[in-house]
Amino acid sequence: MIFTDTHTHLYSEAFDEDRDEMMQRALDAGVERFFIPAIDSTYTEAMFALEKNYPDNVFLMTGLHPTHVKENYTDELAHIEALLNERSFYAIGEIGIDLYWDKTFLKQQQDAFRHQIQLAKKYKLPIVIHCRDAFDEVFEVLESEKGTDLFGIFHCFTGTLAQAKQALSYNMKLGIGGVVTFKNGKIDKFLNEIPLSEIVLETDAPYLAPTPYRGKRNESVYLTEVAGKLVDVYQLPLETIVETTTQNSKDVFGV
Repeated sequence: MIFTDTHTHLYSEAFDEDRDEMMQRALDAGVERFFIPAIDSTYTEAMFALEKNYPDNVFLMTGLHPTHVKENYTDELAHIEALLNERSFYAIGEIGIDLYWDKTFLKQQQDAFRHQIQLAKKYKLPIVIHCRDAFDEVFEVLESEKGTDLFGIFHCFTGTLAQAKQALSYNMKLGIGGVVTFKNGKIDKFLNEIPLSEIVLETDAPYLAPTPYRGKRNESVYLTEVAGKLVDVYQLPLETIVETTTQNSKDVFGV
């Protein structure tokens, strides 16, 4: 079985002291495919270094995280476009809208989100969406951009069944991570109403560690806990969960 972590920040400073050991724990557990979302230009070199050290396992995205959309966001978008002209990536992400901490830059977040969707279409790439306290705002943009050339993953999905179905209507898979193991996570109550063919696994490491590691640093090896929870949710063998979700990731990312 080959597990695929479709969303993990392995270049994070949280792993600077033991990155190789952390990676080996994941590899030993069968987590062999790691898709790496971008945050902003300050992490670009760290992402390239990670790819160089694990060329067979690490697959990079490029993009501007919504919480990093500030006054200089057009410079960041220019950086992304320059990178896309220089080399290939597997997705544009993570992108979207986040109104949890600050609503100051909502207009700029919307503009950056739309611009990056259009870049994804231009380069025929999937998008990976970050949405926090902003389902209506994200769906508004997706509604205006929907089409056969729009596809990707709704990362860290934590919405309702109705919101899940709306996300799927835009050719998005649902990224399911540690939240599905939380007692108050809620999505485990309806997830079996979503076909497994529409699900991919993720950790969002070093954030959102699953039970029983909640509150600690998350690692990609803990993807096994997420998969184990889906065994209960879907009442299917672990092998089926792992094989199907990895195939789903291949369908999205093309690798």
